[in-house]
Amino acid sequence: MKRILVFVVSVSLFATSCKTEKKEAVKKEVQTQKTAYASFGEEITDVEVISADEMRTKFENLTAGDTVTVKFASTINEVCKKKGCWMKLDLGNETESMVRFKDYGFFMPLDSDKKEVIVEGKAFINETPVEELRHYAEDAGKSKEEIEQITESKKEYTFIAHGVLMK
Repeated sequence: MKRILVFVVSVSLFATSCKTEKKEAVKKEVQTQKTAYASFGEEITDVEVISADEMRTKFENLTAGDTVTVKFASTINEVCKKKGCWMKLDLGNETESMVRFKDYGFFMPLDSDKKEVIVEGKAFINETPVEELRHYAEDAGKSKEEIEQITESKKEYTFIAHGVLMK
């Protein structure tokens, strides 16, 4: 009798746990279809998003040491061709933001150039040294001559994203 009772309880628990997993999987599929985005990093939404032009204005008003938490939409100008570990987003007026990912915790697909994205995270001004600029140029597949032409550090609009949505 005890064996039958244990068997019935075990089967019931197993059936209940399977149903819960199916509901969660379906919910994520519906959410992805509803927003039409691929999600990377922490889960974020597509509400209260500012434009790339508004983000450029925010960057222009930042000084060294300032940090602002923000969510903005833009287009990817370039992505790291080795791992997808960084990307450059268009801010208009021939400016862009260098985007890295929180704790090196996720990467973008290598073929993400020209895709529309929404990023959420922290924006700040960064002075990037020559060696790091050369490293990024190498990651981007630049020629040896182009890399050697990098001789000065660069003030950059930097962004650490904890979440990305890509159309």
